[in-house]
Amino acid sequence: MATPHHGRHGSMGFYPRKRARSIVPHIDSYPEIDEGPRIQGFAGYKVGMTHVLITDWRKKSNTSGQEIFMPVTVVEVPPIGVAGMRLYKKTTYGLQIYREFWTEKVDKEIFRKIPKIKNIREIKIEEIDIASVEEVRLIVYTKPYRISGVPKKRPEIFELRVGGGKIEDRIKYAIDKMGKELNFKDFSRAGKLVDVIAVTKGKGFQGSIKRFGIKLLHHKNRKHRRLVGTLGPWHPNWVMYTVPMAGQMGFQQRTEYNKRILRVVLPDENGKLKEEILPKGGFLHYGKITGGYLMIHGSIPGSSKRLVRFRDPIRPTSANIEENEIKVSYISMESKQGV
Repeated sequence: MATPHHGRHGSMGFYPRKRARSIVPHIDSYPEIDEGPRIQGFAGYKVGMTHVLITDWRKKSNTSGQEIFMPVTVVEVPPIGVAGMRLYKKTTYGLQIYREFWTEKVDKEIFRKIPKIKNIREIKIEEIDIASVEEVRLIVYTKPYRISGVPKKRPEIFELRVGGGKIEDRIKYAIDKMGKELNFKDFSRAGKLVDVIAVTKGKGFQGSIKRFGIKLLHHKNRKHRRLVGTLGPWHPNWVMYTVPMAGQMGFQQRTEYNKRILRVVLPDENGKLKEEILPKGGFLHYGKITGGYLMIHGSIPGSSKRLVRFRDPIRPTSANIEENEIKVSYISMESKQGV
């Protein structure tokens, strides 16, 4: 009888499984959109999870149209500031910076991240060769000092793509936003899908059983159980990199595709939230929410207080692309401390 085969443990698509080079997620590609011009991404800080009673919007679900309990992740989304603008041109080696502009109207905390701002001058659209511009991006920075759950003042700086409309309209949009604040509603709204990018929880150096989920050896197998059954064939006469081995686990950038936004709550002109969400005793390892927040269906990568980036869905599914009204009838406010 032939020896039965099985699929390998652990996807090779995630190699090498090493620590992320930065805790700030990087986004390499964005989808093209018809609406706009507008920003195609945003950022927030993960708070924690709770559950809600919601009407199931999925048409093919067994509970479609019924009220069910559903797990949700809460993310605090304070406004982000716009410090500059970058224009990219297309070359044989990919996108390269064509022009870069910065503004003086920034918060003083940004200098905790960069020593000083250069290239400060008036932007004249007549001086820009629009035919050479392939992409428009805003240089933005987070404002963790505006909320109480994240104990830091040093902001994160990254780029957000401006999409939709003509290139000239995108440039005018970017110029108009220089030195101003952007809110989450400038990017998306409740009912829409987003991609969530974050760095996962770090679990340090782990063995092959936990790291790859391989099978435990029989208890009569020599002197060990939690090792890989074989290191490979005789030839090639070395251990191949595809063999499940011990090493770093977690703290790697991952992307969750097509996560639905269930609710977006932003503070009013007085800085108060119309609908507060605070469990008894506060969120575990986070505390209170003082800025705007949003609820996302299901779980997302990362630990509490970690920076989470959002992007327009790059491969939306046809089954979930409809923007139905989200009816949330109950939000659990019970303690998350297990008492």
